[in-house]
Amino acid sequence: MSKIVYIVGELNPDVILSGPDVKPEPNKEKLVEHFELTLGSSSAITACVLARLGVEVKFVSIAGNDEYGRYCVEQLNRYGVNTDHVRFTDREKTGVTFSLSNPTDRSLLTYMGTIPLVEPSLIPLDDISSEANHLHFGSFFLQERMKPHWLELFRQFREKGVTTSFDTGYDPRERWDREIIEPLLAHTDYFVPSETEAEHIFGSSDPAELASRLPVERGFVALKRGSKGASLLGPSGAWIDAEAFRVEPIDTTGAGDSFNAGFLYATLHGATPEERLRFASACGALATLRIGGVQGAPTAQEVREFMARRR
Repeated sequence: MSKIVYIVGELNPDVILSGPDVKPEPNKEKLVEHFELTLGSSSAITACVLARLGVEVKFVSIAGNDEYGRYCVEQLNRYGVNTDHVRFTDREKTGVTFSLSNPTDRSLLTYMGTIPLVEPSLIPLDDISSEANHLHFGSFFLQERMKPHWLELFRQFREKGVTTSFDTGYDPRERWDREIIEPLLAHTDYFVPSETEAEHIFGSSDPAELASRLPVERGFVALKRGSKGASLLGPSGAWIDAEAFRVEPIDTTGAGDSFNAGFLYATLHGATPEERLRFASACGALATLRIGGVQGAPTAQEVREFMARRR
């Protein structure tokens, strides 16, 4: 029986400029090696990669009634994501992110537009409760209207047997909202921050120290550690580590979101904690070999073949 995942999130395209030197300098014109217009947003990238892996994904969002909004929905549909719960609005333009990407990192400039307009009234509560296996959201800090509502929503859905997960993304206002995130973790099965995000929220990215700073009542924490791999903290307090797959990155855009998709896929298909971490790490590594978060996203079989070659 097919697994059904609902993803609630922001929706915007990415304009990616990439090359060895993409840092702007005043009063200078610089040349870049690559340009790409592609589907962006943490939530949408996770949705597309997860659908490509073979999971039935239904996306909940809002976009501007403009060419960028329609482009985003077309891209979601192209990768097999159900968009019946995506709404269009004339109140605001679709948000856009400009990604300045080099082989090791990226800088993001975002016009918010419709990104923060996701709100509880858009969420199909009955549908999720009756048919979803899992609920995920990304970009906690950008989905401003949803911040005060996630805890109660997660609590309700878990009572219905729906597992939950989220990824914070970076906080552009650098407030980090620990007072909201800590109680939310009590109703979260899988929390998937990066090292940077964990350090800002909880004061440390060192796994040993982080374990003591996280709330006692929580689910799994999958910590994305870039070139150092990834680590998974279980409810018992023991960490599991996975080394990074060694690749020559082209563009790191969407690597963390692809990790999320791989982790959810492996979890929904009964993998052990060690297998989940390794499969997710492989998805993250493969994402760095393509420009943009979704183009060329692999099937589950392609991920397994990549892992077998690198064993």
